Amino acid sequence: MKTDIQIAQEATLKPISEIAKSLGLQKEDWEPYGNTKAKLSDQLVDRLSDRQDGKIVLVTSINPTPAGEGKSTVTVGLGQALNKIGKKAVIALREPSLGPVMGLKGGAAGGGYSQVLPMEDINLHFTGDIHAITTANNALSAIIDNHIHRGNKLQIDPRKIEWKRVLDMNDRALREIVIGLGGPSQGIPREDGFNITVASEIMAILCLANSLSDLKERISQIVIGYTYNEEPVTVKDLKVEGALTLLLKDAFKPNLVQTTENTPAIIHGGPFANIAHGCNSIMATKTAAKLGDYVITEAGFGADLGAEKFLNIKARAAKFDPDAVIIVATIRALKMHGGVEKSGLTKENVHALKKGMENLEKHIETIEKFGLPYVVSINKFPTDTIDEINYIEKWCEERKVDVALTDVWAKGGEGGIELAEKIVHKIETNQHKFEHLYPLDMSLEKKIRKIAQVVYGASNIELSNKAKKQLAYFEEQGWGQLPICMAKTQYSLSDDPTLLGKPEGFVITIRELRPSIGAGFIVVLTGEMLTMPGLPKKPAAFKMDVTNDGKVVGLF
Repeated sequence: MKTDIQIAQEATLKPISEIAKSLGLQKEDWEPYGNTKAKLSDQLVDRLSDRQDGKIVLVTSINPTPAGEGKSTVTVGLGQALNKIGKKAVIALREPSLGPVMGLKGGAAGGGYSQVLPMEDINLHFTGDIHAITTANNALSAIIDNHIHRGNKLQIDPRKIEWKRVLDMNDRALREIVIGLGGPSQGIPREDGFNITVASEIMAILCLANSLSDLKERISQIVIGYTYNEEPVTVKDLKVEGALTLLLKDAFKPNLVQTTENTPAIIHGGPFANIAHGCNSIMATKTAAKLGDYVITEAGFGADLGAEKFLNIKARAAKFDPDAVIIVATIRALKMHGGVEKSGLTKENVHALKKGMENLEKHIETIEKFGLPYVVSINKFPTDTIDEINYIEKWCEERKVDVALTDVWAKGGEGGIELAEKIVHKIETNQHKFEHLYPLDMSLEKKIRKIAQVVYGASNIELSNKAKKQLAYFEEQGWGQLPICMAKTQYSLSDDPTLLGKPEGFVITIRELRPSIGAGFIVVLTGEMLTMPGLPKKPAAFKMDVTNDGKVVGLF
């Protein structure tokens, strides 16, 4: 069986000029980044403002497991399948972070015959967007420390600086550090730390801004820390929003690539879904909606994290209503949620599958709460048995849930035609009313409890003393009108990654809150959530190499 990278390297790519032409783009709408990548103009949405928007289909999934769900693969495969049935589809995905690529996850550009290409570039440095965000973030850190060193006119309390430096790599040694050592000329010593770049608020801002001017305004509102009098200090106070926006002006432009079947794909932005909101940029999604009849986009991890944030945060900021949802599951992952160890997943086990279906059922309930039509996609693996497939199909039939067996890894778009036809039928025949889970004028604590109880199935929330004080302070500052961005493990509906399936009676522990005022949400940290991941015992990097003629191997 060929690997993803072998399939990708054997694919025939069209010049990016042909992909741009197929979308009806004019010369001023795009600029090439080599032969197979391009940057799209950030003015394109405005130029096409009179054009009707395409239907937006969100791809989400059950809680992920080490067995894999293939959400990105289904997203790409569905886009290809829609084009095969005569629909003009454009795919909109996130950019992969080098941390997970080199760490545990490996490549993140789909799989098999449903990939976005060139996958080597996309998984590595691509067009430099994430590096630009790293630079802007760390430029702000340098400005903060220089301000303090030069007299601290704003009276910033060095003990209460919230802004962290970032690096696009999993490096646990940098979580907590001390800077400014070495004497007076080296600055003021203080505690600091690193987050992974995709957890930076600047990444979230880039993905939620609707224009370059909106980007600058949001950057100006970033709260970097507090004064000795506990007043918030913003980027606007430091007067560097213009410089930071300048560093991001090219990164703000969406990236155009193609799939293994030459379907257009826009890849832009990549905030973590368990730390930030986990969706690609509004600019990318809106641009795709102007260029295609259908936009197939995804949100990170399961519906409890990615979909909830897409629907409560991104859709609000973008002022659009999604039209339908795909919920991806695999028989392997469902069996794991049913109690089977990873080593035993290749064996038929309908009993474990039955137990694991509780996880899928909870995510279906969540999507129904938003009033959206949906189709369940069973992403097919070679080890799936007839009895296991029949069980899922019967389970869905009994509950009047539309389901499609999807084989896009092995067959590309051809393997997703049933899914494509069902989602088109859903959109064309369903009168739905999309509703957010909570109104913005609800208190922060009530919003948190609503998400925990309705989306996760928790019995309640438990606030630390620190979180209680922060809630009161944030409300006093006028930040209570913002949506909530929960930082929670992706592996469980609870905040305990070991509780698989559909746990009940659990309490979500709220450790602390962080203001992301520029992004436009409040981050709520639960359990032991980390904003700088570490590498596993055997990082994916161990398998990666490059040949003497420059060919990438072992990326996935």
